[in-house]
Amino acid sequence: MQTVSIRPLLGCLVCVAVLLLDLGTCTAAQPELRITTIKQDPYTMSKGSQLEGYCMDLLSELAKKMGFRFKVHLVKDASYGRQDESGNWNGMIGEVVRGEADLAVAPLTLTATREKAVAMTKPYMQTGISILLRKDVSESVSFFDFLSPFSAQTWIGILLAYLGTAFCIFLSARLSPCEWRTGEENNFSLLNSLWFAAGALTLQGAGPHPKALSVRIVCCSWWLFAVVLLACYFANLSSSKASESSQVTVKGFEDLANQDGMEYGCLAGSSTLAFFKNSNNPAYRRIFEHMERANSFVASMDEGVRRAREGNFAFIGESVSLDLAVARHCNLVRAHEVIGMRGYSIVAPLGSPMIKNLSVAILQLSEAGELSYLRSKWWASSCLADSARSAALQPHSLKGMFLVLALGLLLGIVLAVLELTSKSRSTAGDQRKSCCTVLAEELSQRLKTPNTNTSQEPSDKESA
Repeated sequence: MQTVSIRPLLGCLVCVAVLLLDLGTCTAAQPELRITTIKQDPYTMSKGSQLEGYCMDLLSELAKKMGFRFKVHLVKDASYGRQDESGNWNGMIGEVVRGEADLAVAPLTLTATREKAVAMTKPYMQTGISILLRKDVSESVSFFDFLSPFSAQTWIGILLAYLGTAFCIFLSARLSPCEWRTGEENNFSLLNSLWFAAGALTLQGAGPHPKALSVRIVCCSWWLFAVVLLACYFANLSSSKASESSQVTVKGFEDLANQDGMEYGCLAGSSTLAFFKNSNNPAYRRIFEHMERANSFVASMDEGVRRAREGNFAFIGESVSLDLAVARHCNLVRAHEVIGMRGYSIVAPLGSPMIKNLSVAILQLSEAGELSYLRSKWWASSCLADSARSAALQPHSLKGMFLVLALGLLLGIVLAVLELTSKSRSTAGDQRKSCCTVLAEELSQRLKTPNTNTSQEPSDKESA
C-alpha cells in the first residue's frame, strides 16, 4: 500500500522538474545578439564610448518590438561587403556569412548578389543613385529677371501707390493756399506730380520743392515709402542672384557622360559602381568606362564629398548620403535626377528565423511614422536659409509701409483742407460773407478751373 501511494508523488516531482528545465531552456533561448555595423554619418557615429545615429535608433526600436538584447561592434575591415574572385566576402557581409555576427545593421544596399549570400529584410529606407556637385550658375537669365524680387501683386500695389500719391500731391497742392495762386501757373500740375513722384523712386529730386505743410507731408510719406521699397528690392534682388548658384551645370547622367570638363567618380567597391558596371545603358556604360580609365574612384564617402567641395569633381553616390552632405555643406547641391532606386536592409545569415519578424517590425515602424521621424531627426539641415531660391516678396510683406503711406496721404489731404478752410474764414471776414460760401467758391475755382490764365484771356481781349 505504501508503494502505491509513493508513485503519484514521484510522478508529480518528475513533472515539476521537467517544467523547470523547460523554463531554463526558454530563458537561455534568448541570447545576446551580436550586431556588426560601420561608422558612417549619420547612421552610426561615436559619442564618447557609445554609438549613436539613425541605425542605432532603428536597432533600439526593433529590439523593443521583438524583445531581444544586442551588443554592437564595428566591422574590423571598415568595409560594407564585397565578394572577391574566389567567392569570399569581406566587410559586414563577410562577418555575417562566417558567423561572426548575427545581424548587420547599416546602410547596406539590397542587391541580388548579396541576397544569394545572406538574408535581407524589407528595406527600411529607399534611396537611389544621384550626383553631388559644387553649386554653380548655369541657367540663362531671363529678360525680365529684374522683376523677380517682387510678386506681380506687389508690383500692382506699387503702381497704384505711385498713381495715388501723385494724385494726392496734385490735389493737396490745389487745395493749399500756399501752393495755389490765382492767375499764376501752378507748379504741381498732374503731370508735374507724376514726374515728382517718379523722381523720388530714383532718389533724385525732380521739379520744384513743395512749400505747403500738407504737400510736404504727402511727399515725405512717399519718400519714406520709396526708401524702404528700394531697400527691400535690392536686398531681395541680391539674395535671388546669390541663390541662383544652387542651379547645377550638370543636371543628369546624360550631361555627365557627354562632357569632358568635369571629373567624376564613385565609391570603390560599392553597389553604385556595380550598377554602372552591369548596366546596358550606353550613357551609364560610358560613365563606368571613364571612371575605370581615369581611376577616379574614392576610398570613402568623406573623400568624395571633400573632392566635390573643392570643385570640378562630381561625386556619384547614394542619394540619401548625398542629401546629408548637402544639409551639412551649404556650397554643395544634389542633381535632381535619381536612378537605380533601391533600398537599405538589415542583413542576417541565410535561413535565419528572425528575417520575417524583422521585416514585419520595419513595416510597422514605417506605418507608424517612426522611420520618417528618424529621417528628419538625423538629416536636419544647417543650410535652411540657402536651401531654396528667395521667394518674391508678397504684398503682405510690405503692408506696414503701404499703411504708413496711406496715413501720410490722408493726413496731407486733411491739412490741405484745413489750410483752405482757414484762408476762407479769413477772406469771409474781410468780404463780410459766410465761411461756407467762400469755401465753396474756393473749391469750385480750384477743382473746376484747370487753368486761370486761359479763363482770363477772353476778358482781357474784350476790354482791349
